[in-house]
Amino acid sequence: MIHRLCIFMLTLLFSTAVFGQDGKGSFSIVPLGVKGGIDESNLSAYMFAPAGSNNYVCLDAGTLHAGIQKAVDNKVFNISAEQVLRKYIKGYLISHSHLDHLSGLIINSPDDTAKNIYAFADCIETFKTHYFTRKSWANFADEGETPQLIKYHYKTLVPTAETPIENTDMTVQAFPLSHSNLTSSAFLVRNKDNYVLYLGDTGPDEVEKSHNLEAVWQTIAPLIKAKKLKAIMIEVSFPDEQPDKLLFGHLTPRWLMKEMHKLQTLAGPLSGLNLVVTHVKPPQSSIEKIKKQLAAENNLGLHLIYPQQGKAITL
Repeated sequence: MIHRLCIFMLTLLFSTAVFGQDGKGSFSIVPLGVKGGIDESNLSAYMFAPAGSNNYVCLDAGTLHAGIQKAVDNKVFNISAEQVLRKYIKGYLISHSHLDHLSGLIINSPDDTAKNIYAFADCIETFKTHYFTRKSWANFADEGETPQLIKYHYKTLVPTAETPIENTDMTVQAFPLSHSNLTSSAFLVRNKDNYVLYLGDTGPDEVEKSHNLEAVWQTIAPLIKAKKLKAIMIEVSFPDEQPDKLLFGHLTPRWLMKEMHKLQTLAGPLSGLNLVVTHVKPPQSSIEKIKKQLAAENNLGLHLIYPQQGKAITL
């Protein structure tokens, strides 16, 4: 009986811990929302902190409170969801201005505390002109329409420039991505000498007629060679059956693996590299198809991870 209990506990431990190639954890990631599509309670949002720290930044904020509550229920946090929102999240990195990546921030703003919103200039402009306005909500920021409630401060990210994430020990570099007719962004988050790459919504370069992903791959290739990149977090929104003309700036398993082959030509072998699959779109039958297709097409030895809402990952 004791032997079985020990096996169960070990299984539970390793189901929520995915260590890097050096066997040590550098980042704690708490998924607050992992999907795209129609489920407003589970939209893209990931809390990032150095392992052992409670000073998090939230990468995208489609869902906040519902996801934090799931994490509290799973014993990830030992304080209330309201306290996690107010005390642990030190700022927001918003990849682009679509509602499924920031609506949680807007809805929770009355109960939040003062912090920074980091994004490219066009995304910040959309906050000012469409979301934090009297017609849509109220202006909880310190720029834009009056009256300004001066809770959030905008920090405009400059492409490729390294920016400190205030009140944390992390920094970020942002890179433009092509998301149909909109600029999205990728965030390379650094904790000391370790990195995680998070990509907002993006289509493949070939379909988008861009070189944005190629530029990101060139940047991270040396980090992969040096075993400093702990994971790539990247979207796969549709199964392979989705026609290219209906991708709307998203990836399929086939297109993702094409991009990973491009990365391998720059970085060398990718075997064992953590690849966290984000922004899978319902229905569940499509999500299951995405998983099967990725498993079948993953001939590079990538370690595929499917994050679950409210379950912490250590990288």
